[in-house]
Amino acid sequence: MKAIFNKWIDRYFSDEEALFLFILIVATLVLMATLGKPLAPVFAGIVIAFLMQGGVDWLKAKKVPHLGAVLITFLGFVSFVLALLLIVVPLAWKQLSTLFTELPRMVQQVQSLLLVLPQQYPDWITETQIRSIMSLATHELTSAGQWVLTYSFNSLASVMTLLVYLVLVPILVFFFLKDGRSLIGWWTSFLPKKRNMLTNIWHEMDDQIANYIRGKVIEILIVGTVTYATFALLDVNYAALLGIIVGLSVLIPYIGAAVVTLPVALIGFFQWGLSDDFMYLLIAYAIIQALDGNVLVPLLFSEAVNLHPISIIVAVLIFGTLWGFWGVFFAIPLATFVKAIMNAWPRHLSADEESPVIKAP
Repeated sequence: MKAIFNKWIDRYFSDEEALFLFILIVATLVLMATLGKPLAPVFAGIVIAFLMQGGVDWLKAKKVPHLGAVLITFLGFVSFVLALLLIVVPLAWKQLSTLFTELPRMVQQVQSLLLVLPQQYPDWITETQIRSIMSLATHELTSAGQWVLTYSFNSLASVMTLLVYLVLVPILVFFFLKDGRSLIGWWTSFLPKKRNMLTNIWHEMDDQIANYIRGKVIEILIVGTVTYATFALLDVNYAALLGIIVGLSVLIPYIGAAVVTLPVALIGFFQWGLSDDFMYLLIAYAIIQALDGNVLVPLLFSEAVNLHPISIIVAVLIFGTLWGFWGVFFAIPLATFVKAIMNAWPRHLSADEESPVIKAP
């Protein structure tokens, strides 16, 4: 057993650069597991600056000085955050509160529809069972609605956390944008001088991950905005809330669009029933999803990530469980990063393991 383990170590970790990369990955995971919460503003600042670096580079290509490009991009970021906090979030929160107050009435409507079943299938379900299930559902929904209505930022911890993010994150974003290149140069000075594998991984991942993440943010904004505008024109209840949900659903490939169809259809059904307006809503939603999948995604992700659908779903499940929203958001880039490491990792085969070379006749 020891000989097998030593042979495996010699194959995959005899290279100094590979061993350094392994230690670096383990140290990063330990740092995130132990100091993830205190350093969350720093991680958020790095992520946001990474997303905005493309805007800085584009402005610099237009002959704008570096500091001017950073200031323009940073002011755009601040304006977006203020619009989000002052317009979108309050509107969505108000609609969410209204939805929870309406949920008991919706449950009663569902109960009235379900009570027809015992008459048609008396051997399978009884009226008592339906009333028991709906009573439990009403109780749970009422409790959730009360929590939504009474929740506020009155606690000192919540206020302090919000202030920390609102103050520190923009400051960190500005300095990461302004001094990002020098910070990267300082960090790379600690790396081994021989770092061909690290360089190959960086070049393979830099453009691909940057384009994917920025494209995904743009996709969320476009899909969410178009959904809100369409639903508002159709006079759908909770249009802003549904726009946010549909926009965020693009984070989870293959699953998000299917899952979010249910709340869209339910809200439309409770508002109009099986009417023409309900059908118009479903048609509009189907058109939005079709344009997203067949037009927007090919435009934004021309260099598609070469991952099997099973790998994508597994990555979403694993990283989403580990890091929540950010894990889902970065699931595909992280899976691509893992694949790049596996492809670039040096393997030293012994003489008896090497494949024989067949010479052409």
